[in-house]
Amino acid sequence: MNANTHQSRSFSRRGFLGLTAAAASVPLLAACGGGSASQGGGAGGAIKFWDMPWATPAYNDAAKKIAEGFSGANSKATYQIIQWNNFYQTFSSAIASKTGPAVSTGGGFQAFQFEEQGQIAYADKVIEKLKSNGQFDDFLPGVVEPFKTSKGYVAVPWQLDIRPLWYRKSLFEKAGVGVPTDWASLLEAGKKLKGVGAVGFATGSGAGNNIGNHLMIMMMLNNGGGVFTKDGELDVLNDRNVEAVEFLLELVSNGVIDPAAVSYTTDNLNAQWKDSKAAYGMLTLGVPERVGDTSGDIVVASPIAGPHGDKAALIFPNNIMMYTNTPSQEASEEFVVYYLGKLKELWQQKLMNALPVFKSITEMPEFTADPNNVKIVNEYVPIAKTFASQGTALSANLAALDGGQALNQFTQTVLTGKTDAKSALTAFDTGLKSVLKK
Repeated sequence: MNANTHQSRSFSRRGFLGLTAAAASVPLLAACGGGSASQGGGAGGAIKFWDMPWATPAYNDAAKKIAEGFSGANSKATYQIIQWNNFYQTFSSAIASKTGPAVSTGGGFQAFQFEEQGQIAYADKVIEKLKSNGQFDDFLPGVVEPFKTSKGYVAVPWQLDIRPLWYRKSLFEKAGVGVPTDWASLLEAGKKLKGVGAVGFATGSGAGNNIGNHLMIMMMLNNGGGVFTKDGELDVLNDRNVEAVEFLLELVSNGVIDPAAVSYTTDNLNAQWKDSKAAYGMLTLGVPERVGDTSGDIVVASPIAGPHGDKAALIFPNNIMMYTNTPSQEASEEFVVYYLGKLKELWQQKLMNALPVFKSITEMPEFTADPNNVKIVNEYVPIAKTFASQGTALSANLAALDGGQALNQFTQTVLTGKTDAKSALTAFDTGLKSVLKK
């Protein structure tokens, strides 16, 4: 997956706070044009489905074919591509004027934000239909529950964006050190890798690159911490988070994290991996394809254990949502059930650089042909947690965390190393409190 595609996918989960500035850094994908909607829900009673450029244009071509093949509930469906650039403004203005979609994909927390405005149609009947046709049992464990609120299911997951650890075998061999299994061995390996001119824990937090932000949260989760309590209350300054940030600062002070990482863009980070400078680090799926090295030297590492034995991986469950403005709620529900049933075609054609939500797709030969995919499903998905951790329920507040400035500033502060853990976390806590809803 190329850098431009990755950037759009990373941005896809981000919240709507601070999007105006962030959107400018997201490049448009060629041949992924859209248009403005003209009638709410769908022209002529058809279900209007808005989708995003999740991958190359070939993905959108295939998704369009699937959508237009729908004929349930005496209805048809139309397909429209919405660019990530200014996507919130596109959705928001269309919904306000009742010219928006009946069903869409979109930002990972988008459904929760439009739910607050009364614009989301709950997906409980979709879940019932999936249970009755046996498809619900095919979901990977734990992927549906985060979308359940006290009022109903806000959306239904359709793909997973996860952050596994990767390493370059030849650099570990050159340094004569084993692949890390815990934090202690990560520090030890990083020091030896530095001795051969390699980066022991590659990351970046420059313009348009949110891998550094995700690393901060992942390390908290990997120590049994997290930004929120199980009840969804802010809990930034807990002892496990402090311990995680202290360890990150130790990596910075020892040069295991590149001193220039604070300014590395996505292209900079990709180049480190491609040029055999990065030995180990957290990234997305498909790193070999992303950086243009499919020699087999870059492979997925097993998850590492924190000092208390905790293991965790950061995951973003992307979803399909329905809107209250539709020509037929029944048709919207039938479309979602139909579309979920056709998802396997996207992976069969190898158009997706994301994990499927269905076990049956993870078992298809087109997916299992890549041993890295299999390892991620077997070792990372079972321990995966979202930004909501230590809780599990997603909410609109997570958009303020993922898309706001508090996390960016926190990451930059830690990667420069000019702070202590409690000071950095205190500033992070203050920044979040200023934007989170009570």
